[in-house]
Amino acid sequence: MADKPGRIEKSLASLLDNAGRLQGPAVEKYVARLRAAHPDDTPEQIVARLESRFLAAVTGSGGAVGATAAVPGVGTVASFAAIGAESAFFLEAAALFTLGVAAVHGVPVDDHQQRRALVLSVVLGEAGMEIVQHATGKRTAHWARALDGKVPAPVLRTMNNSLVRKFATKYAARRSALVLGKLVPAGIGAAIGGAGNRAIGKSIVRNSRDAFGPAPARWERGAIEPEGLA
Repeated sequence: MADKPGRIEKSLASLLDNAGRLQGPAVEKYVARLRAAHPDDTPEQIVARLESRFLAAVTGSGGAVGATAAVPGVGTVASFAAIGAESAFFLEAAALFTLGVAAVHGVPVDDHQQRRALVLSVVLGEAGMEIVQHATGKRTAHWARALDGKVPAPVLRTMNNSLVRKFATKYAARRSALVLGKLVPAGIGAAIGGAGNRAIGKSIVRNSRDAFGPAPARWERGAIEPEGLA
């Protein structure tokens, strides 16, 4: 039993890394498509669209998983399996959202360890901020900026180890209550799942605003161009 927390942390790190690798190369294209669809939008408006898309996605996934408990013939084992897939989707959505906001702010997302630190610290919020500030020695008001420069690789690795450990504890605690709620039958689970996911999603949106600060007033030279115009 002593090695169980280590296995949980390793699994969470693997899941987050998969999300980061999958989403990282697509982030700029995602933002470029949004800009192409809304060419007159300011950076602030594009961030608002990223926020609304993220909340819609995680709310819908939570409701869909909760609804499985109301379907005749779908048992608890199947519901738990669906929750596992939904948790992976939630983390991937959080990664895409966080890295999308970073791209709008001009925070580079090329480095694998940096992507992990950004995603974890935003999901964790204040706890993530404290870990980033302690590791980098930078007490910036918007802690994502502490990851904007050249952070030595050993510092990033140590920081991410701390972030993963904190994430394993905090995320598991917050999600455990939702897991039980989503298994309630007769459609109640769907409402709990959707509302619960939306509440967590809103906290991540608030965290991202704290982490990155206000969006740039205008698109700077060298910023992501609308797709097709780059």
